[in-house]
Amino acid sequence: MAAHLIDGKVLSQTVRDQIAKQTAELLARSGIKPGLAAVLVGDDPASHLYVKNKEKACEAVGIYVADHKLPASTTQNELMALIDKLNRDAQIHGILVQLPLPKQIDSKVVLDLVSPDKDADGFHPYNIGRLVEGHPVFEACTPKGVIKMIESTGVGIEGKRAVVVGRSNIVGKPVALMLLHRNATVTVCHSKTKDLPAVCRSAEILVVAIGKARFVTADMVSDGAVVVDVGVNRTADGKFVGDVDFEPVSQKAAWISPVPGGVGPMTIAMLLQNTLESAQRAAGKGGH
Repeated sequence: MAAHLIDGKVLSQTVRDQIAKQTAELLARSGIKPGLAAVLVGDDPASHLYVKNKEKACEAVGIYVADHKLPASTTQNELMALIDKLNRDAQIHGILVQLPLPKQIDSKVVLDLVSPDKDADGFHPYNIGRLVEGHPVFEACTPKGVIKMIESTGVGIEGKRAVVVGRSNIVGKPVALMLLHRNATVTVCHSKTKDLPAVCRSAEILVVAIGKARFVTADMVSDGAVVVDVGVNRTADGKFVGDVDFEPVSQKAAWISPVPGGVGPMTIAMLLQNTLESAQRAAGKGGH
């Protein structure tokens, strides 16, 4: 029997509808309109497309967007001066710095300069530390979306054996922590893991974020597992596929997310959610 689809497009639209409603309520109640600053340096076409999609999503739910497109020649000091200005701007509740940045700019220095109170991507060391403690403020958008997708299946996370394939700071580690805080028993796998197929087969919840097309095959998945595929890989014929070999695995799993149309839309929805939550916190403090 084929798996149920965890449809990121449908789920993200439900989330966006709730955000639009809460955004309107916040504005009516406090006069605060959530604001996101989108900072893009250089001419990378994929980055321009990502930012455009994020901005359109913001506008659709009533979030104000401050668009900062800077030339590829921008210096680190110029970018840091802009971040400092945005940190102090009361209209801005979230700051998104689109990666990658040009080679003359140290990404870590720039991301660390973003105020932890406006870190809509959830990458600041302060917010990562809060997540480790189990008291998160901003959670990274993709892992937060993954958890929402798992929860949407109705399969409880508590007590489940969860396996995360991939240990990146952006996806693997945070999603493992989020699962742990929801009382799953979590194993994190990577390139040095021995007998990876056997470890994956032990999973009732399997999250794959390794960046290799169709890496996880049907013989690596247990019957009835919940499988979330975070990977996006372009094949030689120009198609986008995930890290999971979708068709065969979908014959064994109980739930599976597609690529495209799975985690991608949820990542953007969580960026909107983080910006709204930041504005709600600002309203609770009587503004900035």
